Formats: sequence, C-alpha cells, structure tokens
Amino acid sequence: MECQFYDAMRSTQGGRRETWRSPAAGLRRRRVRHVSSTDRYGPDVLAGATDHHRRRPVSRPQPAEPGLVVEDVTTGWVGAVVHVEKSGGLHVVVLEDRHGRTRTFPLGAGFWVDGEPVVLTPPVAGPAPAAPARTASGSRAVAGAEARVARGSRIWVEGKHDAELVEKVWGDDLRIEGVVVEPLDGADNLVAAVRAFAPGPARRVGVLVDHLVPGSKESRIAAEAVRAAPAGTVLVLGHPYVDVWQAVRPERLGLAAWPQVERGVEWKRGVLAALGWPAHDGSAVRSAWARILGSVRTYADLDPALLGRVEELIDFVTA
Repeated sequence: MECQFYDAMRSTQGGRRETWRSPAAGLRRRRVRHVSSTDRYGPDVLAGATDHHRRRPVSRPQPAEPGLVVEDVTTGWVGAVVHVEKSGGLHVVVLEDRHGRTRTFPLGAGFWVDGEPVVLTPPVAGPAPAAPARTASGSRAVAGAEARVARGSRIWVEGKHDAELVEKVWGDDLRIEGVVVEPLDGADNLVAAVRAFAPGPARRVGVLVDHLVPGSKESRIAAEAVRAAPAGTVLVLGHPYVDVWQAVRPERLGLAAWPQVERGVEWKRGVLAALGWPAHDGSAVRSAWARILGSVRTYADLDPALLGRVEELIDFVTA
C-alpha cells in the first residue's frame, strides 16, 4: 500500500540531527525537542539566577489530529497520531513510529509538539455528513435534474385517484425516467386499449389493476390483454384492494382499519358512510380523496402490496 510520509527530527550523538521518514499519514514537518547528549545536567549551575530560575513553559491544549507528530516525554517515543479511541473508559492515543510500529498512550499531558509541551485532547469532530436527500418513494434525489423526454412506454392505472397517488409518491422518479402515467377508464377497456396502443420493444405497457385476485373478472381481463400484444411487451400487475384508497395505511387517517362494506354497496360511498364523512354526491367523494391523499407523505404511508407492484412496473417499462 502506498503510504504518505512526514519528516521529523531525532537527536543523534554529539547533538547532530538527521531526518527520518515514517509511513504514518502526517502532512506537516514537525520539530521534536530533545536535550543534546552533551547537556545531560541541564543549564549551567553557574548561570545567572534569572536563567537558572526561568519559569517552565506551560502546556497548551493540542487536538490529537491524525498525522500530528508528537513525543511522549516519559518514554521518548516519537510518532504520528494514528487515531484516538476509548479503552477501559479512558481516551487513548495511538502513535506510529518511523518503522510502522504502533504504541498506545493515555491522552492528556506529557507530550511535546514543535518543541513545546502540550496536553493532547480528542480531535475536533467535524459536522456529521448530511444524509442524502430522498424522494417520496425512497430513491436518492438528483439535485437539479430536468425531466427526461417521455419514453414511448407507458404505465396505465385504473382511475384518476390511482394516477394521483402514483404521481405523489413516484412522480420525481418517473420524471427522471421519462415515464408517463395515464389513467384508464376502468379495467373493462384494457384489451381494446392495448390493441390500439400497439405495444412493441420500445413501446411497453405496464398496467396496475385494482382487485387483481385469482378467479376474478380482473384476472381474466389481464390475461387477455397480455395475449393481445407481442410477448414481453405488456405486464399487468395488481393489488388485492377493492379500491386504491385501501393502499393508504389506515392509521394515517386515525383508523385502526378500513371499514368493511357490504356487497351491492358502492365501495367509496359505503366507506364514507361508515366513517361518518359526507357521502351525498361526487363532490363529497372528491373531498374525501383529497383528505386521504393529503395524509400520504412518503412510500412508508402505503401498504407494501402496492409498493412492490408499482416498482416492478417502473422497472419493466424502463428496461
């Protein structure tokens, strides 16, 4: 592994100094203070009182940043800071010498840096990296991206409410991919719509159908629609709900569960009546849907049975 090097100084016989190089990742030249071997007994005892009683330098705080070259006063070990960690409840600093050997010392006083005594402190923590922005579908947001020119392929959903829900959660992804979502006027018209669209390799159709369960009318229509186009150009998927409203988690509306509606009763009107919401005409239904859609913030507010189907359809039409 290619290493970065730093220069430091160590004392040699006769007080000479030579340069050595270490594999630690230091970035700046540091001088390490040593007492020459010819000065073993400190200052001259005959020196003036002022020199003899000179005040000892005060240690200054020094963050133990990686690469900083320091000397442990007690042992004479010289090395670059590799990292600071906690061991046995105490902060310790790991130093690496010029031979690549490491040694651990208690963080604090007893070190020299640039010929001055220091108290090593933990390195200053930088700001935590910001989490990448996400779209409502959970995808990584692409800042400043423009909508792509629409592909020939399409995603079809059964109605306006389905289209609005898909747009709210997956709209950013669909614009990046250049995929247009179009509402169908019910699943009964699916086969005719497929034949009119004339799917091909560059004109795929992904269809999201309500209440697509085995043996249902919707399952038979889906199978016929796939047969009406070249192989691999149409994919019909569905969710088990009677209506896409049920794909919104009921707790988002303060409900324990979506109400059960008796057979023969229009599902949306039956739900509104059970909830005690206005249900007199189409405007009441629209107001109720606006309230439901407004409760949706991200994919986490939808049932997984819908999430997987929509993601699969997007992958299909963008392949």
